[in-house]
Amino acid sequence: MSFNALVLAGSRGGPDPVAAYAGVSDKALIEIDGETMLARVVGALRAAGAARIGVSASAPAVIEAARALGTEIVPAAPGPSQSAAVGLAALGTPLLLTTADHALLRPEWVRDFLNHVPADADVAVLLARREAIEAAAPATRRTYLRFADGDWSGCNLFHFASPRAVAAIDLWRHVEADRKRPWRIVRRLGPGLLLRYLVRRLTLADAVAHLGRRAGVAARVVAAEDGRAAIDVDKPDDLDLVRQLVARGG
Repeated sequence: MSFNALVLAGSRGGPDPVAAYAGVSDKALIEIDGETMLARVVGALRAAGAARIGVSASAPAVIEAARALGTEIVPAAPGPSQSAAVGLAALGTPLLLTTADHALLRPEWVRDFLNHVPADADVAVLLARREAIEAAAPATRRTYLRFADGDWSGCNLFHFASPRAVAAIDLWRHVEADRKRPWRIVRRLGPGLLLRYLVRRLTLADAVAHLGRRAGVAARVVAAEDGRAAIDVDKPDDLDLVRQLVARGG
């Protein structure tokens, strides 16, 4: 399987508490088992079959590291959604998108995700159920979206299947701003679906499909088989957990 990929490795601005905790200039350069998180992600993408890999970065040290890994440099924009739009324009579709702090990323997760993206999807997102995440890493703390078919958390893996996927970027920008406040994301469903959500009658797939239609795209969900796919490095506790999992062969 051959595909193009974009790794978001920019900064949200200001000091990064995880980078400071690890004693490095940029989060993407934190080492885990002797390898930077950026190198681990790029390596997993290559092993999964990525033909072109772009790294969206602005920090000189990250750009230098990305070049040393043989990737293309995509200028980072002020936020992840805007950086995704720049990467989409540079690399085209279909495009797999992930983040440099997805340090546990495995080639088989990428291949499984791409193999299960529905044929009609303009954009697809990988999410994991709470049960799968807690079974894989009971100590992790995630932000969950609660639906009729369970509680779900994102896995930082997106697939932009067609040029129409660019229409989802604006929606993503709004969702991105509310990523730690799930109720605000759900509020965008409108009164009817919001009521179904509140009484736990709305499934995740229906919610994502509805949000996609509002953006003018076919948006689909793929369920992760391995709960570790939802573990990224957002805070120092996450870094400690990821290091523990890697040390145990995770």
